[in-house]
Amino acid sequence: MTAARELSLDDIEALAVGAWILGTGGGGSPYLGLLNMRRLYAEGHRVALMPPDALDDDDWVAAVSNMGAPLVGQERLTDSRTIARAVALMEEHRGVAFRAVMALEIGGGNSIQPLMAAAHLNKPVVDADMMGRAYPEAQMTSVAVGDLRPYPLTTVDCRGLESIVDKVPSWKWMERVSRKICVEYGSIASTCKAPRSGREVKDWAIHGTTTKAIAIGHAVREAQARHSDPVAAILSVEPGKVLFRGKVVDVDRRTTEGFLRGMARVAGIDDDRGSGVVLDFQNEWIVAWRDGEPAATSPDLICVLDSVAGEAVGTETIRYGQRVTVIALPPPPVFATEKGLRHVGPRAFGYDIDYRPVFG
Repeated sequence: MTAARELSLDDIEALAVGAWILGTGGGGSPYLGLLNMRRLYAEGHRVALMPPDALDDDDWVAAVSNMGAPLVGQERLTDSRTIARAVALMEEHRGVAFRAVMALEIGGGNSIQPLMAAAHLNKPVVDADMMGRAYPEAQMTSVAVGDLRPYPLTTVDCRGLESIVDKVPSWKWMERVSRKICVEYGSIASTCKAPRSGREVKDWAIHGTTTKAIAIGHAVREAQARHSDPVAAILSVEPGKVLFRGKVVDVDRRTTEGFLRGMARVAGIDDDRGSGVVLDFQNEWIVAWRDGEPAATSPDLICVLDSVAGEAVGTETIRYGQRVTVIALPPPPVFATEKGLRHVGPRAFGYDIDYRPVFG
């Protein structure tokens, strides 16, 4: 069993970079969360990262995330006390004491949410999440694939609004009900998901994802410091594949029903000149169409990177004229199963196409 280790501020800076890449365009920009963590560390707070196998089977773990449209998350400043309150509200509702906090998804700003809660609540963060990336809906998690209980859920926002979804019959009902609440909150809210036991985390969570994000972030930052290729640096620590290099020539996005939806069109440059890619998104990049044919789909991770800096480009920040490199990373195995694909494959997003993995 590995002991918990204290995260340095340098680790957290790297986490913000790496998790933004793993977020596949979603999970929210980590920038505001990172500013919170810089302030909390300046005030003397510290956060420890613990491995899942350090949990006892009967420990309780709080899974946290922001819910809503990434574009709105840019407009409403992040307050670290809000996510801590969502955890405390769940403890009050369930009458339990959480042993630790973990991320619902490792993607983007949602990788920072458990750190902010942990700093206020003096609890460790588990090195795991339930997506291995970011996904937009409640049923798109490893614990949903495992048919674990979807309720209860607490929802909090910075104006003092607090809601509890006490019971629902299914994960899709949890998505429908909680999304309605989130829309009424202004399409952004802090949430604590159904408490997970230590046994459930060990059996169904996706392990090591915080460490993975930190390693990716360190690779990018070191490449930037050396003025070497940061995209190549990512592929040196992750088994990914370059799909396309180009220039963004069109973006269409809209916030509807608590999601950011739309597409981005990229014209090829260099070896990809004369070709084009269209990237469809629902908070995250879902399908990459190359010249009208699907080149990559969920659950493969479609990551859009700034070609010079190697940092992620989010669905809410992509803009005309950006030079980008589109890469694919392999998904967690749980989502590539027949059951997993029913939750996160192309048809789960309304596309009548088969999943053809980039990595055979």
